[in-house]
Amino acid sequence: MKPRVVSGMRPTGKLHLGHLVGALRNWVDLQSTYDCLYFVADWHALTSDYADASELTAHAYDNAADWIAAGVDPEQSTLFVQSLVPEHAELYLLLSMVVPMPWLERVPTYKEQIEQLKEKDLSTLGFFGYPLLQGADVLIYKANFVPVGEDQVAHLELNREVARRFHKFYGEIFPEPQPLLTHFPRLPGLDNRKMSKSYHNAIDLSDDAASVTKKVMRMYTDPNRVRADTPGTVEGNPVFVYHDAFNPDVAQVDELKARYRAGTVGDVEVKRTLAEAINASLDPMRARRADVLSKPERIKEILLDGSSRARVIAQETMREVRHAVRLTYD
Repeated sequence: MKPRVVSGMRPTGKLHLGHLVGALRNWVDLQSTYDCLYFVADWHALTSDYADASELTAHAYDNAADWIAAGVDPEQSTLFVQSLVPEHAELYLLLSMVVPMPWLERVPTYKEQIEQLKEKDLSTLGFFGYPLLQGADVLIYKANFVPVGEDQVAHLELNREVARRFHKFYGEIFPEPQPLLTHFPRLPGLDNRKMSKSYHNAIDLSDDAASVTKKVMRMYTDPNRVRADTPGTVEGNPVFVYHDAFNPDVAQVDELKARYRAGTVGDVEVKRTLAEAINASLDPMRARRADVLSKPERIKEILLDGSSRARVIAQETMREVRHAVRLTYD
């Protein structure tokens, strides 16, 4: 059997280029080598967006359309919805009986999200426990690997610690999942801040060509470069970070970088070239997305079928877990 990979995304809005570079490209590449399970993390969406869940299912279908448009193949990978596999919640509850609260408090992204989402009341048990729910999402499928960015490695280490803690009391059931680091570092937002919906600084995968061009033309560049003939800085410049991610013409990118450093090319030319590269990258996805969205019932079928297949695996794991915890009454 192929080693198993598990990963998910929260359906909190439209997907953007950061999702493509940070996750989807990796998901697509892994399909031929691993047994991949990719899920809509709708319970995770509720941990921060519980106050208004009116668009949650619409975002779930829209996100799944983007996955397929990006090249995730439902024939190769299992695409499913977290809440349609209730065994996730059962394992989460049983793990919560043995995992100390300080373990969850020390996860770096827990504090980061509280800081970034100050406008929301995150003083809930659901938000506090989301790192453990992530652990249950992975352990219930006995995943061997989880594709993550460097900022998520601490989450995965918690998964391994949780598995060891469970094994200490009840015996070994779960493999300890290992990270598969994404190939490209996190994309900055158009304004060089962290890419975020609340900052309105992202290019969505569903943006048309004109919208992409408009957004690229207002991208942050070198703030010290007031004229086109002023030598500019390439390192850390979002325009060139995006060129590295989306422009396959390496020679062209290298030439633009050299001319930018020398002050012989303007920001407008660099940005127009970038917009053309991004749109060329997104054009095949736009066609596939349009095809998928023209058959909305097909997306639902894919997710329902995938959820049924995922649940078979989850139910088998939970039979083992209940036996280990001595919660069997037959």
